[in-house]
Amino acid sequence: MGMEAKPTPAAISEDESALVQKITKLATAIGDLPSLHPSPEVNSLFTELVTACIPPSTIDVDTLGPEAQSMRRRLITLCADAEGHLESHYSDLLAAHDGDPLDHLEIFPYFGNYVKLSQLEHGLLSRHVSESFSRVAFLGSGPLPLSSLVLAARHLPDAAFVNYDISPDANARASRLVHADADADAGIGIGARMEFRTADVTDEAVAGEMGRYDVVFLAALVGMAAEEKARVVAHLGRHMAPGAALVVRSAHGARGFLYPVVDPEDVRKGGFEVLCVHHPEDEVINSVIIAQKKMLEVDDEGCVRAENGSGIKGCAAAANGDVLCAAAAAVVSRPCLGCCEMEARAHRKLEEMAMDQELPS
Repeated sequence: MGMEAKPTPAAISEDESALVQKITKLATAIGDLPSLHPSPEVNSLFTELVTACIPPSTIDVDTLGPEAQSMRRRLITLCADAEGHLESHYSDLLAAHDGDPLDHLEIFPYFGNYVKLSQLEHGLLSRHVSESFSRVAFLGSGPLPLSSLVLAARHLPDAAFVNYDISPDANARASRLVHADADADAGIGIGARMEFRTADVTDEAVAGEMGRYDVVFLAALVGMAAEEKARVVAHLGRHMAPGAALVVRSAHGARGFLYPVVDPEDVRKGGFEVLCVHHPEDEVINSVIIAQKKMLEVDDEGCVRAENGSGIKGCAAAANGDVLCAAAAAVVSRPCLGCCEMEARAHRKLEEMAMDQELPS
């Protein structure tokens, strides 16, 4: 997928310049720390950084000059490392807790943010796609999978969650925490609905699994640079089921110093219809993009048509999004992944959307 030219560095206001200077100073101080494990000094510097980045800002981080861009890339990496250490620390604390550790998640200092973010994401999904989902994938779940736990407990009580992370250590911690839930052993409770997979989600070995899910959540730190994020989204666009929802976490304004910014156009180019882009202005840091995998259209002759209007009878999905007939399936590098079933799901989604349009708003 071709990437557009990066924005030309633009002049910034006096206030924006002062903000960049402050964040650069904090980034230098954080980079000089001997360790990013939780400590009073680490906690203090990151609290100051987040406090500086949260207020609404007119700054566009993508148009900053090369020096500021280099600083921003380093800072996002430092933030990711520190976040990983913080989550690992609290995952261990919770796992060692007497009783059910899932009853004490509020000891994590940013638990309230996860509650609000999950409520926001579910609300946007309910408004634009559906209120309930049965199969959920969370990509980049980490050692403390709070998003999945909050969504499972408060918003999707009947859904099964598959959490993917590239780190075996993160998954070991998360699994130990979640399955310490006594109800999980009895096949009930949140733990019984949680599975953890150690994999790179762009690996072809797990690509076929993406077609199983009704909704896929893409964590903010999966794909640290814009180009990497676009490649991940395009990969999901090739393998997710038509009609499935994608939730992408992004950042806006000065919050782009903390997390990667996702261009909605890259989501569209990846094969999705962007339904909503929401930028919170409270303590919830991440922006949210709600998208839906474009659905296949079937004409009266049973011919499945792709976005370019071409179509051939049958149900074998090609990597470029076109659909090939069974006789031509030999030229497809991956096997048909139950496309007839996906076609039926696509029809059901179209009917639901038509009914929604008939209902008063």
